[in-house]
Amino acid sequence: MTTHQATLSVGTTGHRDMHNITDAVARIVADSGIATGTAHVFNVGSTGVIGTIEFEPGLEADLPELLDRMIPPSTQYGHERAWHDGNGHSHLQASWLGPEITAPVTDGRLNLGTWQQIVHLECDIKPRKRTIIVTVTGE
Repeated sequence: MTTHQATLSVGTTGHRDMHNITDAVARIVADSGIATGTAHVFNVGSTGVIGTIEFEPGLEADLPELLDRMIPPSTQYGHERAWHDGNGHSHLQASWLGPEITAPVTDGRLNLGTWQQIVHLECDIKPRKRTIIVTVTGE
């Protein structure tokens, strides 16, 4: 079993900013030399999301809008009452979707659907420089 790890850096503009990181993850997978295994993609931080979606303008707007309807900005969250930093909803949104995914690696390539891209979604209210760790494991 072989393991290869690399990091990506993503600069965001703040809440609702989504980035397609598929090509960057695919390059790390290719560089790993691993033919069969998994690629684990993890956002370091408690207000960023890693997921998959068809990365197109409609869904790029729809997903954050849905999150804001489900978990809206509010001063009523315990986090907001404790810290008064305006991002209680950011933590809850990111927790809801999660900071990581694992995708299969087949024949040395990410095994994703035609309309499936790996994305980073910023839930925090301010711009961030995100570190994303990609760990490829297999043979």
